[in-house]
Amino acid sequence: MDDRGASMREQKVALRAAVLAARRAMPAQARAEAASSLTAAVLTLPEVMTARILAVYVSIGTEPSTAELLDVLRSRDTRVLVPVLREDLDLDWAIYETREQLSPGARGLRVPDGPRLGVAAVGDADVVLVPALAVGDDGARLGRGGGSYDRALARVPAGRPRTALLYDGELLPGVPAEPHDQRVTGVVTPSGARHLAERGR
Repeated sequence: MDDRGASMREQKVALRAAVLAARRAMPAQARAEAASSLTAAVLTLPEVMTARILAVYVSIGTEPSTAELLDVLRSRDTRVLVPVLREDLDLDWAIYETREQLSPGARGLRVPDGPRLGVAAVGDADVVLVPALAVGDDGARLGRGGGSYDRALARVPAGRPRTALLYDGELLPGVPAEPHDQRVTGVVTPSGARHLAERGR
């Protein structure tokens, strides 16, 4: 790795640490209110309202909560795909039915008990809602560092919405990004949604 690559990795590590510390410092009530606002904002997105299949993450820890969102989407008879982390850190997918049908998975994740659909299943989603720690104005997404969603998003056809869920203050003028980092096309925060210009992938 050259000096530039090492510097980029260091910038990512520092930004991850800062965002995670800020999330941990948020009062539980503030996180709950943010989740409610996020859910409402996501459900008013035209692309979500018309989607037949959505890929959505099952939130854990201090991530913007998707618990209510998942239940509302299922109540609308939307087919909801959620990720299942594989040993190689790639993402398989399974159908979300209810919270009660989620079991403990790798790295603290909760996953459906049902059959796995394969890594390519995310390509069937009309909209992909992804976790992120921060997103830049150009769509660059900072994740946890395992590369799981970079691989998954590379399988999403061009033109499909790839939207990150963030807390307010996590959409930044820029975030450190490497050539393999997949970009998102929009973000939703408790304050509302913002479309980001489509860039080369």
